[in-house]
Amino acid sequence: MAQIKPMVLIESMKKKVCMHSDVYFRTNRQTGATYTGKLCNPSTKAPSAAQTAAKARFAKVVAAVRTILNDPTEKAKLLVEYKRQTKIGSLFGYAMHKLNGNYDQNGDLIGD
Repeated sequence: MAQIKPMVLIESMKKKVCMHSDVYFRTNRQTGATYTGKLCNPSTKAPSAAQTAAKARFAKVVAAVRTILNDPTEKAKLLVEYKRQTKIGSLFGYAMHKLNGNYDQNGDLIGD
């Protein structure tokens, strides 16, 4: 993506300008850089079985992450690990990184 120097009005924008637009704005909270992207030729076909299965697995991982972050003891343990690394910029993102891929062929999460 291209890096731009936005005008003051655009600096705080994220997502789309309006519902009819296909240009997205995103500001990196750590660096302050603003990026734009355009959705070109979106698919009009129904999702395949593999795409639907991947979406279901992703939903299970998100639900598991939310459960972990709502438990104070689990969140405290995860926070210690998160603070030791510098690659991932949010606690939720770090938890997603840890859990993503930890599921079996049925889509059930595998415990650590």
